[in-house]
Amino acid sequence: MAMSGTRKAVLIFGGIFAALIFVTAIGALLLWMALFYKAEPSIRDNSVLTLRVAGSLPDYSPDDPFKKFFGGPDQSLTGLVMQFKKAKVDKRIKAILLDVNMSGVGWGKAEEIRDAITDFRSSGKQVYAYIEFGLNKEYYIATACDKIIVPPPGELFINGLAADVMFFRGSLDKLGIYPDIFQIGKYKSAGDMFTQKQMTDAHREYINSMLDDLYNRYINTIAQARKKSPDEVRALIDNAPYNAIKAKEAGLIDEALYKDDVEKQFKKMLGYKETDTFLPVRSADYRNVSPESLGEPGRIVEGASTGGWEALAVAVPLALGDRLAILAAVLRGRLAGWRRDAALRREEEA
Repeated sequence: MAMSGTRKAVLIFGGIFAALIFVTAIGALLLWMALFYKAEPSIRDNSVLTLRVAGSLPDYSPDDPFKKFFGGPDQSLTGLVMQFKKAKVDKRIKAILLDVNMSGVGWGKAEEIRDAITDFRSSGKQVYAYIEFGLNKEYYIATACDKIIVPPPGELFINGLAADVMFFRGSLDKLGIYPDIFQIGKYKSAGDMFTQKQMTDAHREYINSMLDDLYNRYINTIAQARKKSPDEVRALIDNAPYNAIKAKEAGLIDEALYKDDVEKQFKKMLGYKETDTFLPVRSADYRNVSPESLGEPGRIVEGASTGGWEALAVAVPLALGDRLAILAAVLRGRLAGWRRDAALRREEEA
């Protein structure tokens, strides 16, 4: 029996529509798996974990699968610290290659990263820092590692510390705006940027006090890490910047090597054969390793070595979202204020 033209058209369009629905369903399933399904990565024994210090490193970054499409910070400070803590107890991870890039972190966060590196090294495992172009904070973080490596074209710009302060009083005068700000003490200079055209003596005193405190800590930390005297470190900073070769000759770094040569060092250190392929564990994959799978989740959270600040950041439920970032920022700000006030009191008592 012959099929009518109308029925043929209905069957053809129906088949095309069914195929489109099937393809759409498969695509949606694959997209869901790519965004939300996080399988534990397969990690070989005797592996090297690669981590990266870059960007602003917010205290907390929500696990948003759409960040890869719409942008946003790919890791947080808490997440980076957790990577170190997991790797410390993970028997498959034998070393870390830390890629230290240009970063917008402050000195408080740099200190926390150094503490995480030191805590990891207490397990007997090694950390190699790789810096292509380093400023003060990048080098400061790297000095906590077992080795500092800069590629031959790289440079270190460790030129010391300085502070810039902006004042808007002149602009406000031109606009006919008078800032009415109540000041309760000569060192309470937060409003000076609106009420003054230049630094007051008290403002300059506390800025210099804070810089001196940071600089002395910076000098002493580098001196201890690089086995030099503070005076030697000051002289090296006065003569900066350095290219990789000069930095190695000055004892500021350990090697001037390209990354493939660093990988060869890891292969030799870990007993790989020349023909073995070096396959480091990527940070993005290692995030999917849960503390529970390592058998010691309690030890991972309690592994902080600086009085529990990192443990607090890890232990607070991530459901707090942005409130965790606010809490961490307030705590870090209060610590900075206490240090500054203590430095001022020491000068007043002297």
